Amino acid sequence: MLIESLSRFAMSAKLQEARQKVIEQLSQVIVGQTEVIDELLISVFAQGHCLLEGVPGLAKTLMVSTLAQSLDLRFSRIQFTPDLMPADITGIDIIEENRDTGSRAYRFLEGPLFANVILADEINRTPPKTQSALLEAMQEHRVTVGRNRHPLPEPFFVLATQNPIEQEGTYPLPEAQQDRFMFKVFVQYPSFDEEFEVVRKTTSLETSDIRPVLKAEEIIELQKTVRQVPTSDHVTRYALALVRQTRVDQKKGIPDIVQQYVAWGAGPRAVQYLVLGGKARALLLGRSHVTTEDIQALAKPVLRHRLVMNFLAESEGFSADALVEKLLDETPTKEDELFRDPRFQSLFAA
Repeated sequence: MLIESLSRFAMSAKLQEARQKVIEQLSQVIVGQTEVIDELLISVFAQGHCLLEGVPGLAKTLMVSTLAQSLDLRFSRIQFTPDLMPADITGIDIIEENRDTGSRAYRFLEGPLFANVILADEINRTPPKTQSALLEAMQEHRVTVGRNRHPLPEPFFVLATQNPIEQEGTYPLPEAQQDRFMFKVFVQYPSFDEEFEVVRKTTSLETSDIRPVLKAEEIIELQKTVRQVPTSDHVTRYALALVRQTRVDQKKGIPDIVQQYVAWGAGPRAVQYLVLGGKARALLLGRSHVTTEDIQALAKPVLRHRLVMNFLAESEGFSADALVEKLLDETPTKEDELFRDPRFQSLFAA
């Protein structure tokens, strides 16, 4: 037992050190946005993809590209446009002639998806055909061209951005593709002091020197470390309680507010990502076990893009985040309270 505890402590220290090194590099060019950076790192160490949403000019693209530099990973930026075709991102088979023999053969020419960190800039501006090719890459970590399947390099992350303001010429992301993103992160305006520092840095001769601090092999090892973190049955049930309350078709144990405002609830991936994210967050904060606090902290970024709100919610301005807050308030965190509540008893029995 003592050896196991020491091993967990070492795992936590290793991940904390990795986080600190990455933040030191990012802080050279990114001011503030601590919560966004932490959620990005959690998704990376938990082997998840991340969707960043924010108005133009909030350094979303710069944040992702700098993160890739600090992780010593192959980085690829794809600017999504309405005329982008699947072959533009997956790659194509070309006919290559052998000058010595005159024979011809097909050779696969890799597209920009063949990298470790993919910045999918303005992901909602490309048509469904290209979205489906990206969906395969996100889920299977491979692409299919013709009759051949080509594996993508590991580790592999899609960090996508989208602009919530301008909707002309956009293609809303299918629910199936949104579900593949571990987090949907809102990038907010900086505070006064942060914006002051941004202006000071970007209007002077000050330069930054981003150095890689983690190699691909180290990241893969840290990802394995995250999955070794134990999670109690109570914490797993708490995560299940949050997610299962959003499913309006279950009827039993569903709050009235969910019946009123939700058209479709979150699926099993929400629970998986809550627990995986909780494991990564626990280690980043120096703990070797997951608590309900970790689940609560990640509930909004995990659930906000998995809840389909109905017309009444949209007309009244009731957001998915507001619903998650309500569920967090009404879901007991203590094990005995959760089990004694008749509503949750019927929810777990369903």
